[in-house]
Amino acid sequence: MRTTVGWQADGAGIALRRMSFDRRELRADDVAVRVDYCGVCHSDLHAVHARTGTANAPLVPGHEFTGVVTDVGREVTRFAVGDGVAVGNIVDSCGVCVMCRQGQENFCHEFPTLTYGGADRRDGTVTLGGYSREYVVRDRFAYSLPAGLDPAAAAPLLCAGITVWEPLRALGVGPGTRVAVAGLGGLGHLAVKFAVALGADTTVISRSADKADDARRLGAHDLILSTDQRQMTTARDRFDVVIDTIAVPHDVTPYLRLVALDGTLSHVGHLGPVTVETTDLLIGRKKLSSAGSGGSTGTAAMLEFCARHDITADIELVPSARVSEALDRLERNDVRYRFVLDMSDLS
Repeated sequence: MRTTVGWQADGAGIALRRMSFDRRELRADDVAVRVDYCGVCHSDLHAVHARTGTANAPLVPGHEFTGVVTDVGREVTRFAVGDGVAVGNIVDSCGVCVMCRQGQENFCHEFPTLTYGGADRRDGTVTLGGYSREYVVRDRFAYSLPAGLDPAAAAPLLCAGITVWEPLRALGVGPGTRVAVAGLGGLGHLAVKFAVALGADTTVISRSADKADDARRLGAHDLILSTDQRQMTTARDRFDVVIDTIAVPHDVTPYLRLVALDGTLSHVGHLGPVTVETTDLLIGRKKLSSAGSGGSTGTAAMLEFCARHDITADIELVPSARVSEALDRLERNDVRYRFVLDMSDLS
C-alpha cells in the first residue's frame, strides 16, 4: 500500500483532522497524482454533516482537484510522470453499459464509482477523496489539464463546471439563445461564464442586488431580482433556457414562468424532491430537466473549451489546514465563488 496524508471527517461537526491513510498500489491502468489544489464543494459539506455522529467508514472529502502525475501503471500510455492532470467526482464505471459506451459514465447503469464515499469496483474498499496529498485513479478518469489554465482556479471545473456545462451543451445553447442563470454561486458564476462564451444572451436571477456588479463583470447582460415581483412578471416567458443552480430546497414555479415557449428549466443546484403543477409545464409546452456531473467525453470537451476561452473559476485559495474554516464559511455562503485548498502544506 502507499501511505499519504489528508483531512478526514471524524464525526464531530465540520472539524476535519489531519490523518495518514493508505492508497492502493498502482494497478496496470492506474496513475498516481500529487494533489496540488482541491475545490471545496457543497457536496463535501453535506457529506461531512451526514457523517456527524455516525460510525461509518472513513470520510475524506474532495472530488474536484488538479495535480501532477508522479507514477503510472505498466499499461498506461495516456500520461507520463510530470503531466498536469485534473480529476472529478467519478473515478470508475462499468464501462460496458449503453451510457458508458457513449462517454456518459455519470449515468452508468451500475452507478459510477465516486471519488470519495464510493466502493472500489475491484476490491470493495471505500474511496477516499482529494483532500489529500496523493490520489490513485484509473487513467481513463484523469484528464489532461491544458497548460494555459491556472491549476488552482481550474480545480472547480471538474465538479461545478461540468455540472453546468452538461445542460448548456445538451440544450444546444449558442448564439441567439436566451439564457438565465438562477443563483450566482459556485455553479452559477461558471454557468454565466460558459453561456456568455457560447454566445448566449445571458441574464442572472438573484435575490441580491449587490450581485449586479459581479454579474456584469462575468459578462451577463442583465440581472433580475427574484424578490421583485414586478421584474419577475415582466420577464415571464422570456428565456429559452433557465439553469437553476440554487443549492437549497425552493419552489421552482417562479422560474418555470420565466421559460419561453418550448423552453427548458434545468434544475441542477439542489438534488431533492420538486413539486410541479402540470399546468406550469402545459402552458408553453415547457420542460423541466436536470443533469448530474459529466462523463469522460463532456469533461474533456469542457476543458478544451475553457482553455480556448480562458475560463476558470473565481476562487479564494486557502491552505488546506484551514479546511474547517472554509466549510464553515461555505455553509454561510461567505465565498465568491469557490474555495480551493492548497494541498502543499501536507508535504
